[in-house]
Amino acid sequence: MDLQADLKAAIQQAIQSLYNTSAGDITLQLTKKEFEGTYTFVFFPLVKTLRKSPVEIGQALGTWLQENSPVVSGFNVVQGFLNISLSDAAYVKVLNAIVAEPDFGVSPANGQSVMVEFSSPNTNKPLHLGHLRNNFLGDSISRILTANGFAVTKACLVNDRGIHICKSMLAYQKFGQQPDGSFDTPESANMKGDHLIGKYYVLFDKAYKAEVQALVADGMAQEVAEKKAPLMQEAQEMLRKWEQGDAETVALWQQMNSWVYAGFADTYNKIGVSFDKTYYESNTYLLGKDVVEEGLASGVFYQKEDKSIWIDLTEEGLDHKLVLRGDGTSVYITQDLGTTDLKFSDFHANRSIWVVGNEQDYHFKVLFAIMKRLGRPYADGCYHLSYGMVDLPTGKMKSREGTVVDADDLVSEVTNVAAAAADQAAKGKLDEFTAAEKQDLFRMIGLGALKYYLLKVDPQRRMLFNPEESVDVHGHTGPFVQYTHARIRSVLRKAREAGLVTDGLANETVALHETEQEVIILLSQYPQRVREAGDNFAPSLLAQYVYDLAKAYNRLFADLSILSEPDPVKTELRLTLSTQVVETIRKGMGLLGIDVPEKM
Repeated sequence: MDLQADLKAAIQQAIQSLYNTSAGDITLQLTKKEFEGTYTFVFFPLVKTLRKSPVEIGQALGTWLQENSPVVSGFNVVQGFLNISLSDAAYVKVLNAIVAEPDFGVSPANGQSVMVEFSSPNTNKPLHLGHLRNNFLGDSISRILTANGFAVTKACLVNDRGIHICKSMLAYQKFGQQPDGSFDTPESANMKGDHLIGKYYVLFDKAYKAEVQALVADGMAQEVAEKKAPLMQEAQEMLRKWEQGDAETVALWQQMNSWVYAGFADTYNKIGVSFDKTYYESNTYLLGKDVVEEGLASGVFYQKEDKSIWIDLTEEGLDHKLVLRGDGTSVYITQDLGTTDLKFSDFHANRSIWVVGNEQDYHFKVLFAIMKRLGRPYADGCYHLSYGMVDLPTGKMKSREGTVVDADDLVSEVTNVAAAAADQAAKGKLDEFTAAEKQDLFRMIGLGALKYYLLKVDPQRRMLFNPEESVDVHGHTGPFVQYTHARIRSVLRKAREAGLVTDGLANETVALHETEQEVIILLSQYPQRVREAGDNFAPSLLAQYVYDLAKAYNRLFADLSILSEPDPVKTELRLTLSTQVVETIRKGMGLLGIDVPEKM
């Protein structure tokens, strides 16, 4: 039962019956809490059309609805606003319709395919806090779009080549040898492979800065010193060797990358993220040159005297953009041109979404503008899901200076904080858990706290991450929603133990408390909220929804008795309502990539 659709149809019928005219599209909004009612119809446009006072029109419409619509039980008029109260039977019909829909909130396949590219790590460092926001956004958007009927492919483009990779390789060659002549390995260093390589990236930066400072002290200009420093010269030479296929350089690159990939795999498994397709820049960075040649031949690009190739995007409000250097080497946009063509050739997706930080906003405007100029059929389906950076109370993170918060360390820290918070909140209730069960619970709460905290904020906003705040079971947090889920599961277990069973449908004659009405309305909005989250690529909308639903249920739990309610009809309704709330929380949190505990 679509309550809003029924109410809109009744309002149209009322206007037609009373005034022999149509109101066009009827828009309803939830009634503000300071007024009585469930939905509000704003009828200001009718005042001018009918040339009657707002009070007269509102009273006439409200009276007609109350007398003729089975879903309306009352109304009140505030200027041009008609606040409509619904009958208890209408609420129960909505609840029963939800019960009868096994795939409530899941849309059927729509025949459209989407590729969501996210994570995109560099192989010179482990995943960090910023990567976590990226991964959680990409994973959640993929889940939400799947629920909206899209066929989703999750893709990852690994940045596994370039000068920054060579910096780690060079530092490893120079500083990785042990006193016995052997070189560091993840096993000998007792470190994950990605952490080990990240260590050498930091060592390179420290040594390089020392060289630059020495050159500047000898009278060289800072900008010149940064280019002439011996370590930078050696790193550039190593990159040239790699591009020429030098066997020793390529072997070192393969060995170090294999350690990083093993580390990445462990982190991805830990945070519950996976991919359907992984691309590597080492395989794709040359592809864009063919696209540039095509664009030059068709007049989309132009060539300067130094042989460099450009595009004029001033008509799009952008600038002149270099797409290939004069010596024939690629720039970053060259790679993306080729990779974007490759992805479409592989999957023919109707839409392509890049989850990339907002520092790349201009880059993607250029990329999409070029694809349109080249006449690519997929160009209109390209979208950059831009998100803000994540800061810590200590300030901005910098990988090369070793001031980042590694993803693994942060997950461990939040898990430990969650364990302390859960132990304190449980007040002895966790004594029945085994040590392994406790650890699983703490990991679930910690990861849930981390994901929810990073997803509840609008993606475009820059944010500050506070580990302590993220695990507060009384705040706007993942653990609060998880605790509500566990609480409802406990109620339902006790109901079964007491022999209080329900056939799933509630009696339509039952009188409802206002908190029950509120929860039913929120439940009915779940499919709409899933659609809105997908349409706006905003998991934050869904995070807010599950929080609102959990809060509303907790108000019901505080105001009403469930298991000791003397009226069996009311008990049955509340158990039915509890069942639907717990399932909707589970599904909603699942679309955020968050697991919910059965006990807590």
